[in-house]
This record gives sequence, structure tokens and C-alpha cells, in this order.
Amino acid sequence: MALTIGIVGLPNVGKSTLFNALTRAEVLAANYPFATIDPNIGMVPLPDPRLAELATVFGSQKLLPATVSFVDIAGIVKGASEGEGLGNKFLANIREADAICQVTRAFADPDVTRVEGSTDPSNDMEVITTELILADLQTIENSMQRLEKDTKRGLVDSAVLPNVIKAKALLETGKTLYQGAEGAGIDVAAIRELQLMTAKPFIYVFNTDEEGLADASSQQALRNLVAPAEAIFLDAKFESELIELDEDEAAEMLESTGQEESGLAQLARVGYDTLGLQSYLTAGPKESRAWTIPKGATAPQAAGVIHTDFERGFIKAEIVSFDQLMEAGSMAEAKAKGWVRIEGKEYVMKDGDVVEFRFNV
Repeated sequence: MALTIGIVGLPNVGKSTLFNALTRAEVLAANYPFATIDPNIGMVPLPDPRLAELATVFGSQKLLPATVSFVDIAGIVKGASEGEGLGNKFLANIREADAICQVTRAFADPDVTRVEGSTDPSNDMEVITTELILADLQTIENSMQRLEKDTKRGLVDSAVLPNVIKAKALLETGKTLYQGAEGAGIDVAAIRELQLMTAKPFIYVFNTDEEGLADASSQQALRNLVAPAEAIFLDAKFESELIELDEDEAAEMLESTGQEESGLAQLARVGYDTLGLQSYLTAGPKESRAWTIPKGATAPQAAGVIHTDFERGFIKAEIVSFDQLMEAGSMAEAKAKGWVRIEGKEYVMKDGDVVEFRFNV
């Protein structure tokens, strides 16, 4: 699944530091605006402890986790929707992403320049949200005349124009489509061709410090502000240090700060879910592997992720849930208990299905 999450934010909020930590890439993280000119793309492994357990059962030599694709997009500034800074290029990169990860600064550091001068995370979020809304309103304005003509001629679905008009009204209130479409009765699927940026799923990452990570009340206030989007709180500098450690040292360092899971692991997991993705599993002596499929995918579609021939020649799928396989201790025992099912073309895959496909070449 070639779906991507675009990392956006004002300059100097820690986007590139976060991206470096996510991908262990050497992306320039400089203390001035526009340090990131071209989008940098990184494939991030999705933490999945199930693979290690499968490898124990099957004697697998390798573990191959699913991945999440992140794109580090250069900082947006006020006026980007009108071409300020490198606005047009940046907005085009955001438009190509499937979800938006908005990084917001929630730490105080006089040595790191604050472009907008604000110390309130909500003000920083408002700058970006406003620019995305203004860009979407511009897209709608540029499309309205054509849509009105094409609707009269029957060239577009009759549902498109009414939903575009509703979308325009919602955006003019300062709300994103992701935040308010459902309540406003807007069918976002009907206006997908416009590629409106605020209709994309949002994730909010608050780059904070040790004090901020311990401030539950401030975190809850920010969660309430960005709902229904997910909010993740992390310290990008800490995460950068964490990835340099081995597994045991990293676990010890996390424990010392009272965290059960790293911020990067949270982000990968939440990002995967936000993109509407899930994993099914395959295992054998060679490898245990997580395969990425959209939620709602059927068994033949899942088989096609491995190879298109598998989907074309699909006969059936032999499936057991991960939990039942672990309880049984082996595939043979799972079969003896009647937990291994034979599913056909209509079967809708579930996250954690352990699968072997049967197909004609």
C-alpha cells in the first residue's frame, strides 16, 4: 500500500528532528526557516511484537514488519496559501499526501527561533489550519464555475455541487473538513476529485519536553482542541537519543521517564490506523512477515498484495487468528482444535489473521 503521511508544521518546530528519529535519516535539521526544501521520504517499520512470537513458533530466520511512509515537508509560514515563503510548492506536496501529521512546538527554548513569535501551541496550529483552509477555499472558488456548468450538462454526479457548497460554508467558519464534515452532512467521498487538503485525516504531534510529557491536564486540553484527530506527545530530541540505544537500554531509558512506549512507536501505530490500514501475517522457516492491506479488504485482495497472480488465481485461504495460534502453540495443534478455517473469495480480512493462500498459477 503506497500511502503516505505528510509531516507539516511551522519552521523550527522539530519536524526534521522528528523525521530523523523516525527514519534514522540524515536530513538537515537546521535552526532557520526552509532548511527542508524538497520533501524527504522515509519508510518507517511498524512495531509489531506478534512477529517475534510467530518466529518462535515457526523458527523464522527473519522478521519483516509492515511499514508506514512519512514525507517530511518544508515549514509552512503565514501567507503560504498566497505563495508566501515556498507556499505553492509546499502545499502541492501536502496535497499529494494521504494524511497530514501536524507537528506543533510545545516546548520553550530561547535558542531556537520561533518564526511566528507565539508561545501558544494553539496559535501555531491556527496558522497552519488557516493556510490549509484558505488554500481549499481557493480550490473550491476556482472549480465552482466549471462544476455548475458540468452539473447542468449532466457531466458530473448531481451530489458533487451540493457537497462542494456545504464544504465551502464549513471552511468559511474556520473548521477543517476532517473535523466538521460529518456534523455538517458533507459526503467527502463525493468531492474527492477536488483533493481538498483539510478533508485528509489529521494527526497532531506536540513536540514537548520532560515537563510537558508529565503535564496531563495540558495534554488533555490539547486533545480536546484537535478532536476527533489523534494527539501524540513526544520529545523529538529524546526520541533521537533513544534510537541510538540497543533494545534493553532503550527500554530502561523509557522506564526512567515513566513511558511504556516511545513516541515514535505511537506515531507509527496511530499513523497506520489513521490511513485505514491493517496487517495480516504469514510465517514459515524463512520469514515471519506482516502484510499491509486496507481495512475491509477481501481475501483475494489481500493475496494480491503478495503477488497479482495470487489474486487472479485465488482459490481459498487457510486462516487462523494470531491469538488462537499462540494459544495452540503450533499450526498442527490449531488445526486439531478446529481453529484453522478455510475461507473463500467473500471473506473480509481481520487484523492479525495468520494466512496461507491457495491459488492457481
